[in-house]
Parts: sequence; structure tokens; C-alpha cells
Amino acid sequence: MTERSDIAPQTLHVSLEPEGVEVEYLDGRSVFYHGVPRKRGGSVVCPPGREVHVLVTSPEETEGVMVYVNDRTTHDEILESTGVGRVILEREEGTSLFPGVEVTNHGYRIEVRADPEIARGRVFVFAEDQTGETSYELVSPGDDTNGSDGGATGDGSIGGR
Repeated sequence: MTERSDIAPQTLHVSLEPEGVEVEYLDGRSVFYHGVPRKRGGSVVCPPGREVHVLVTSPEETEGVMVYVNDRTTHDEILESTGVGRVILEREEGTSLFPGVEVTNHGYRIEVRADPEIARGRVFVFAEDQTGETSYELVSPGDDTNGSDGGATGDGSIGGR
């Protein structure tokens, strides 16, 4: 396997829709993460074997930066052309992705911790594999009013806070 390297992310267009989150890459393509992200207070540990993508929006929620965690399959040139960043972590290694957003590799599980006040935007975590995807929004502890299993905002969408 070819060695992969860390890549700094660039600012991407983001659209928060009632049905999910759309991210438009710099090359004009886009990805749509389906469903209302489950709210989690402060952190989430993603299941083993999942691709983990972390998105932090601007305070206006119209743009953001995205980083793939431990993605070893996407070529550097592809990430650079799309504007998506990447961080590679060894077992039990952690790093700060952005102010207020930390990730740690616990072997087969990736943990993402966030303080949205410090991040100054909304923090989303997408964990996916061939069988499906799960999405989370990391909120301040106590703001996960829908319980640890998460859920939608009061109107069933993610467009509002």
C-alpha cells in the first residue's frame, strides 16, 4: 500500500438541509450525508471499521472544513483537488484537527471530542462503511436534549440550532 500523508483542508461550501448535510468539493462535485445527525454531548467513539469524516462549519453555517481521519485509500492528489484534508494517526495517538476539535485513534475505534464554543461552528462526525452511514453533531455537554441516542432538533431538521 502506498504511504499516505496528512493534508490540510480548504474551505468548502456546506448546505444544512432538513434531510442531511451536503458538502460541495472544490472540484464541483458534492457529497450528501443522509439523515439528521444524532446529537452527542462533547464526544463520540465511532464503531470499528468505519471511515470517519469530521466537518466543522463556520458560524454562518454556509461553509466549513472537512478532514478524513485515517483514510489510507484516497490518493493525496484527489484530496488536494477536492479540498478535503486528512490526518493519519497511529494507535493511541491523538491530535487537534481544529481549535476545539480533537481526535484520538483507539486502535480500531476513532474518538472525536469537540467544544463547539471553541470551534465557533457546528461540529459533525460522519462514520460510514459499505453497509451504511451514521452521523453525529457534537454539542456542548447537556445540549444533547434528545438523549445519548440523539435525534433531530425540535422540527426534525438540522437547519436551525
